[in-house]
Amino acid sequence: MTHQLNYVIFNTDAGWVGILGSARGLLRTTLPQPSAREAQQLLGAINDATWSSHLFNDLVERLKVYFRGHRTAFPDELDLSRATAFQREVWGVTRLIPYGETRSYAWVAEQIKQPGAVRAVGQALGRNPLPVIVSCHRVVASDGRLGGFSGGRKWKSYLLNLEAATVRDCHVLHPSPKGEG
Repeated sequence: MTHQLNYVIFNTDAGWVGILGSARGLLRTTLPQPSAREAQQLLGAINDATWSSHLFNDLVERLKVYFRGHRTAFPDELDLSRATAFQREVWGVTRLIPYGETRSYAWVAEQIKQPGAVRAVGQALGRNPLPVIVSCHRVVASDGRLGGFSGGRKWKSYLLNLEAATVRDCHVLHPSPKGEG
């Protein structure tokens, strides 16, 4: 039995993004690309997929807001049926890292109760098919260096800076009430 696949490609302030999903949830997203064609190529084999922009309306809007530099949540259902149990565990922990914050590869390994699996954590994050949704860009080396990223270090730096700027702006725009400190 085959599951119906659906996809959409849309433009954001940062470039063209693609989303591929099944009835179970999201399968793949792309980082912004210079063209719709490049985003489509990164989604992979979508020959059997149906263009379904209406299925992804809310997520499309949230990704547009995110790439405009605003805090956004991605509680979407994921279809991780193509992932290993280890990858699902690593990605699940990574989704819990708050917007604008980072954690180390070692921290992720500790959270999954496998402190010796730091390299394996990095490899699992490198296979993340859902960048931004599964926020692997928020995982850095213990010494603060960026470490690797499937989209490249420039994208990792861009995403971290985008989130950090939003967090800084929130502190400026929304100071704590008088008397609290």
